Amino acid sequence: MVVVSVSMDDALLDRVDEFADEHGYTGRSEVIREAARALLGEFDDRRLDGRELTGTVTALFEYDSPAVERRMMDLRREYESLVVSNAHHCVGDERGCVETFVVEGDLSQISAFVGALRSTAETMTVDYALNPIDGIVDPLASER
Repeated sequence: MVVVSVSMDDALLDRVDEFADEHGYTGRSEVIREAARALLGEFDDRRLDGRELTGTVTALFEYDSPAVERRMMDLRREYESLVVSNAHHCVGDERGCVETFVVEGDLSQISAFVGALRSTAETMTVDYALNPIDGIVDPLASER
């Protein structure tokens, strides 16, 4: 097996070590390998491939971080053909900010957008939910 060096801040390393201990992993390498497999397989969904999709992408980041907020708006402009709407919300008592994007596009476009959000410094989490547009059924259509 090849040895790979990975850089991360102390807080993240502590979380990886705690996770390994709490969940019975043999060490950090096993946790990192599993995380890499999960990330690489995340957008490998044959049911979504080749279909037009719609959904939401949500990023949580530090409160009062002008650089991140500016980056979110830059990404909105960069992906303007994909992002059809977005909203910004402050969470709790200045605990963080949430940027929610409504997207429409194909899996590769959405994957690139999610990757760009995740690689933004100070972004804590990025989650998404996707649905094929051709799978959206109007429940009242048969009654018309």
